[in-house]
Amino acid sequence: MTPQAAVDAWLAELANQRRLSPHTVGNYRRDLEKLLAASGETPLANLQVHHVRRYVAQLHGQGLAGRSLARLLSAWRGFFHWLGERGLIRANPCDGLKPPKSPRLLPKALSVDETARLLDASEDDDPLQDARDLAMFELFYSSGLRLAELVALDVDALDSIAHEGEVRVLGKRSKARLVPVGSKAREALAAWANVRGELALPGETALFVGQRGRRISPRMVELRLERRAVRLGLPKHVHPHMLRHSFASHVLQSSGDLRAVQEMLGHASIASTQVYTHLDFQHLAKVYDAAHPRAKKRSG
Repeated sequence: MTPQAAVDAWLAELANQRRLSPHTVGNYRRDLEKLLAASGETPLANLQVHHVRRYVAQLHGQGLAGRSLARLLSAWRGFFHWLGERGLIRANPCDGLKPPKSPRLLPKALSVDETARLLDASEDDDPLQDARDLAMFELFYSSGLRLAELVALDVDALDSIAHEGEVRVLGKRSKARLVPVGSKAREALAAWANVRGELALPGETALFVGQRGRRISPRMVELRLERRAVRLGLPKHVHPHMLRHSFASHVLQSSGDLRAVQEMLGHASIASTQVYTHLDFQHLAKVYDAAHPRAKKRSG
């Protein structure tokens, strides 16, 4: 079996038996084409760990990032495992190899002033949708919700928001948590509750509904937030997760309580929350550079 025929057979099995998406199979094909190009005339059965390590280093030198190399190694490892099961190779030359680390990308957050601009009262062509949008975005920022958590809320959540100042959400792995809801968000939600019946269909349980009166879709929330940010002149692309990031970084800047932020975000590990300490340092560094006389000399 030629190397190309082996690749085709493995990808066909992934598509037909494991039902992987065409997009995933296409990614695997491109990754394996890189393997075949790098190995050249060397038979797959003769490839060893040092060969694969050299191929990865070459691709890294050509600009392929750590995350892309991790996916590529995963594809290669799976392919060689498949070859091994069929007795076509003796050992998997990818075993034990790890991709180079990528620099950790910090989540983008709005400044406090930018967030205030985004959540200021604004005039929209449709006052019903505008009331709903303000309630959604205030709740996003107030409680650090994920997009899926927000759209899944039902109208009965208004009771605990109004009386206890908190909302119960179902996060990843169906883990429930209670998060506080600030006064501005409660005001916006009360205003939305007063007009929701004009947009929601009878019997609809969703707290937030779209123009057709049914539960609003995540994509529509994204589009409405992007539209609002553009209308208000914010100088960056704003998406729902950015409001979650902004919530986390602003609370951490004010309180310094990493564990509390972890609980409110619903992170299973404190490591996931620690990224916001870097955002906090960025904020401090900007203040330092703007205010410290020695910093001004340093940057001049």
